[in-house]
Amino acid sequence: MRFGIVVFPGSNCDHDVYHAVKHVLGQEARFVWHKSTDLDGSEVVILPGGFSYGDYLRTGALARHSPVMQEVVAFAKRGGPVLGICNGFQILLEAGLLPGAMLRNRGLRFVCEEVELKADGRATRFTSKLSPGDRFRLPIAHAEGNYTADGATLDRLEGEGRVVLRYCDVAGRVTDEANPNGSARGIAGIANEQGNVVGMMPHPERACEPILGNDAGRRIFESVLG
Repeated sequence: MRFGIVVFPGSNCDHDVYHAVKHVLGQEARFVWHKSTDLDGSEVVILPGGFSYGDYLRTGALARHSPVMQEVVAFAKRGGPVLGICNGFQILLEAGLLPGAMLRNRGLRFVCEEVELKADGRATRFTSKLSPGDRFRLPIAHAEGNYTADGATLDRLEGEGRVVLRYCDVAGRVTDEANPNGSARGIAGIANEQGNVVGMMPHPERACEPILGNDAGRRIFESVLG
C-alpha cells in the first residue's frame, strides 16, 4: 500500500512515520510537500506531528490553508483513509474534517510522557486491529492537546462510537487524574462519520518496535492494511 506523508514547514515527526511505514511495516512511503497539488498516487495519507508554521495564530490554522490540503480534503471526502497525529489532528480539526478544537493543555505546560490509553468506539480504518476496552501505552508530546467541543457534539461523537481513544488509568478508568491535558471526557482520538478519517494526539509511530520497549502503535498502522 502506498502511504503519502504530508510535510509542512515545521513538521518534525515525518521521518518517524516514514520509518514506521517503510522499514517496520514494509510498505511504500513517500513524502508529499505542503505546496503540492497532487497526492502522488497515495492510497493512505498521514499528517504527522510537529509544529507546522511554528504554530502561529493557533495550531494547524496556517497549515490548513496549504495547497496540499485541498487534495487531502477531496481525498478524505472520496473515502480515502487519512490519519492525523498530534499536529496532524489539529490540522484536521482546522480543516473541518473532524469536529471540535484544541485548547492549550490545562496548566499551560508542554506535556511529554507515555500515557495509558483505552480503545473505544467502533472500528475505523485505523483502529480495526483494536477492540473496545483494549488498553495500551503510547507517547504524547504536545502543548495544545486539550480537545474541546460543545456538549451536543461530544454527545454525538460518543453516541455514534466516534471516540476511538481515551486517556485512562491502569485499570481502564477514565479519570481526571489520568487525563494529561484536560481533554473533554478524556478524549485522545476521534473519527469522522465514515470512519476513514482519524485524529489522535498520541504518537503511534514512536512505539512500533520492540527495541523501543513498546510496539503497541504498530496496530494503528496495521489496521489500515486490512
